[in-house]
Amino acid sequence: MDSEAESEYTAFVTHHANAMWRTAYLLCGDRRRAEDATQEALLRLYRRWPKLHRKGGIVTYARKVVVSATLDGLRRRSSSEVVGGDTYFTGEADPTDHVGRVERRLVITQALAELPERQRACVVLRYFDDLSVEETADVLGCRPGTVKSQTLRALDKLRLHPALADFDLAELGG
Repeated sequence: MDSEAESEYTAFVTHHANAMWRTAYLLCGDRRRAEDATQEALLRLYRRWPKLHRKGGIVTYARKVVVSATLDGLRRRSSSEVVGGDTYFTGEADPTDHVGRVERRLVITQALAELPERQRACVVLRYFDDLSVEETADVLGCRPGTVKSQTLRALDKLRLHPALADFDLAELGG
């Protein structure tokens, strides 16, 4: 890779790595796994950078590879491990209520962790990454109808989750 492409890749990583990590974290619920998935995605992106840079679609490809790397990691996970435990959420909360914000993040992260991986991916991409149905389908390699049905099922499960009874799920499309 020439020095110009190298500096453009570095700038991309500087501006997008945190968002990639957040997506990975919301998918897997574990900071270390999210870091590993993000690193794997950035390596895949680096290998294809010259071609992607010429053709465009870098952000779309980066999102696809971080989702793919995260879901691949979840599939390899031991069946005894449970997703969740760290706290991270970008929803609105009272900025002065630090304990409440942490509790809210933990509850939402744990509720997301209980969803099947495809449903969790749909919710994260649609409502946390703010992608359209079509963009989400493209990232997941499925049809828009699948995204709609998986998202609907996920939101139904979240609405019925006892820990979320006091939450307003309107921000998640509910």
